[in-house]
Amino acid sequence: MSARKQGVVIMEIQERIRQKADELFRRFGIRSVTMDEIATQLGMSKKTIYQYYTDKDQLVDAVAIDEIHYSQECCTRDAAVSANAIEEIFRVMEFVEIMFRNMNPSMLHDLEKYHPAGFKKFLEHKNKFLYEMIKKNIERGIKEELYRPEIDIEIMTRYRLESLMIGFNTELFPPSKFNLAKLQQEIIEHFLYGLATLKGYKLILKYKQQRLNS
Repeated sequence: MSARKQGVVIMEIQERIRQKADELFRRFGIRSVTMDEIATQLGMSKKTIYQYYTDKDQLVDAVAIDEIHYSQECCTRDAAVSANAIEEIFRVMEFVEIMFRNMNPSMLHDLEKYHPAGFKKFLEHKNKFLYEMIKKNIERGIKEELYRPEIDIEIMTRYRLESLMIGFNTELFPPSKFNLAKLQQEIIEHFLYGLATLKGYKLILKYKQQRLNS
C-alpha cells in the first residue's frame, strides 16, 4: 500500500472512531462512556483505538474540534445565504434542532470537568467565533430596520452568549422534564422578539408560519 493510500485509510478509521464516540457522548454524556464501550460499538479492540488516539482525552479533544468546525461551517453558510438577519436566526434554530435533538445536557459539564483542553477549545469558539456571529447579526438587523436601533449591541451580544449556556444547567432545567433542543429554541425566539421592530415582528411571524407549514 502506498503512503498516500495508507494515510487515507488511517484518516477514515480515525473519523469512524470519532463519529461513534460523538454519537455515544451525545446520548450518555462523556464521563459515562468508556473506551471499552466505544471499541465494542465499533467492533474493534480497545488496543486498535489506542493506535489512533493515545487516550480518551485525546479522542474527546478530536471530537470537540470536529463539532466546532461543523458549527462554524453551518453558521457561516447560514449567514451568507440568508436574505436578512431574521432569516439567519431561523436557520440557526433549524441547526439547533438537529444538533441538540438527542444531546445529553451533561455533555458540556463533563467536558469542562474532565477534559479541560477540549473545553478550552469550546470556550474559544464561544467567546470569539460565536461572539462575532451574534454581533454581526444584530448589526445587520439594525441596518435592515428589523431590530431596534437603540439596542446596545455589546450588551445584547454578551447576553445572548450567556443564554446559550443556561440550557445546560441540569439543576435549573432537569433533562427528565426539559428537552434541550426545545429549550434552546425557546430562548432564541424570546431573544429575537426582544430585538425586533414592528417590521421585524411581522417578519418573525411570517417565518414562524412558514416553518409550521414545512
